[in-house]
Amino acid sequence: MKKLLFTIVIGLGLLTTHAQVQKLSGPRIGLTFVTEGIAADFINEGFDYVDDDNYINGETGSAIISQYGWQWESRFADGGGDISGIVEWVALVGGMEKGLFLPSLSSVIGLRNSNGLEFGVGPNLSLSGIGMIFAIGHNFKSGSLNLPVNLVFVPGRNESGSRISLMVGFNMGK
Repeated sequence: MKKLLFTIVIGLGLLTTHAQVQKLSGPRIGLTFVTEGIAADFINEGFDYVDDDNYINGETGSAIISQYGWQWESRFADGGGDISGIVEWVALVGGMEKGLFLPSLSSVIGLRNSNGLEFGVGPNLSLSGIGMIFAIGHNFKSGSLNLPVNLVFVPGRNESGSRISLMVGFNMGK
């Protein structure tokens, strides 16, 4: 299944190189809520705490971190109708306010309608492993300025805790 998903992502990425109508990119900032688990324990207490022999998974509760990064976006299958296909790549660094460097990379394939409502799914790679990302958002437009607001969910795996993020940003359309 992972190989199939990876092949689809790469294939669509290659197709968008020629079919791309508009490229949008820009900075992203946001907050991520991490539910109880190993990831939240690490954020709250660090490596030494998680490596302690008396460690109990999730005992420090949940955590909240800031996110800072960049999004690259390509539109495809834009025939002038009400729906466009989009492929997004989002690179983020989280936890800097806590002295942490928590990188993540996501690729999202989805749809956006003419009103700016969008949703998508794709893989997410972070220090807690690889997972699936589910995103929904709205792109507010003012002239050529795009103001995307997205709500993102990454289910927890292997006792890592789930992540819920609220991301905002801006970019300029052509």
